[in-house]
Amino acid sequence: MIEFRMPSLGADMEAGTLVEWLKKPGDVVKRGDIIAVVETQKSAIEIEVFTKGVIESLLVEPGTEVPVGAVMATIREEGEAAGREVSQEPKIKPPEPEPGPEPTAPARPAKPVSAPPHAPTRITPAARRRAAELSVDLLKVSPGPDGIIGIDQVEAASRQEKPSRTSGILLHEMRKAIGAAMARSHREIPHYYVGTTINVSPVLVWLEQENAKRPVSDRLLYAACLIRAVARALAKAPELNGRFIDDRFEASEHVNLGIAVAMRGGGLIAPALLAAEELDLNAIMERIRDIVARVRGGRLRSSEMTDGTVTLSNLGENTADTVLPLIYPPQVAIIGCGQIAERPWVVDGKIVPAKVMTVAVGGDHRVSDGRRAALFLNHLEDLLRTPGSL
Repeated sequence: MIEFRMPSLGADMEAGTLVEWLKKPGDVVKRGDIIAVVETQKSAIEIEVFTKGVIESLLVEPGTEVPVGAVMATIREEGEAAGREVSQEPKIKPPEPEPGPEPTAPARPAKPVSAPPHAPTRITPAARRRAAELSVDLLKVSPGPDGIIGIDQVEAASRQEKPSRTSGILLHEMRKAIGAAMARSHREIPHYYVGTTINVSPVLVWLEQENAKRPVSDRLLYAACLIRAVARALAKAPELNGRFIDDRFEASEHVNLGIAVAMRGGGLIAPALLAAEELDLNAIMERIRDIVARVRGGRLRSSEMTDGTVTLSNLGENTADTVLPLIYPPQVAIIGCGQIAERPWVVDGKIVPAKVMTVAVGGDHRVSDGRRAALFLNHLEDLLRTPGSL
């Protein structure tokens, strides 16, 4: 019998709230199936199962806050006899609300929050929460193209009714989570930083020429080229790609590259592009579009939040030249990219205008040193100077 436990979905996550089960006792599951939705301080996460078998029992009731590592369900492996009668009722329930004062008038019935009969619509937990914060009636919200109501649809409906407002509660919880993770990073990881400025004019020229050959829907963003180059360079820098757990470094077979994405209303989240070194530019573009849409809609997967091995933080346009980010534990490195800016550059003894970008590596001195990071940066520069090889 396999015990399905609450996973750790962040560096300082202590507990998560079970929103809903997507499987029931008796259901057959396989690796990668979504079994439940859990809400954390940052987002609602779809939890995957990593074994094959049959759901034996569900031990937690939706609405319950569950500590990391607590058993949530049991899964019977293939060929294993049922250990007990399958139960439809969870064993752990949310706390009962404290009794309040007797009402002086009959309470008005609550409005339903699900779609009306004959028109079932799936609503993400994050969208439900956002709708409550903005006082949006979900019955008046149209789903997205995928038939699901996410945060984007809720906020669009709110703007139609009244000017949008930022949720102080949501942002406060997000900042608490980020602050806790970064405090741990600053406290436990002996950081070092190595940086260099790279002439990215060649890749920008190549990108313009390449996009001219493509229909608008298939055009590439500069971010795809950067991610591809970073992933390939990291594949040759194992000391920067892995995790430090229980006083021991474990290098990763694949580059699961966390991509820092800004969330609506403030805050950041860094879901991982799994095995990014194996993705070509077109595949990376598809994954970027998919992940950004799901970040904004509050529909991330647990593997994207737990399997990252290194993170890329790209400031983007009209920001700053340099960023020195903190490592996201238990990872051992982070790459920070500043804005692309036009600067004087020396080529063959002549000063010419060039588009340049400063790239910094934050590394963990328990695992690597500045020379290894410098070699990674040299390899990254070579790849960006020869974009045709990407």
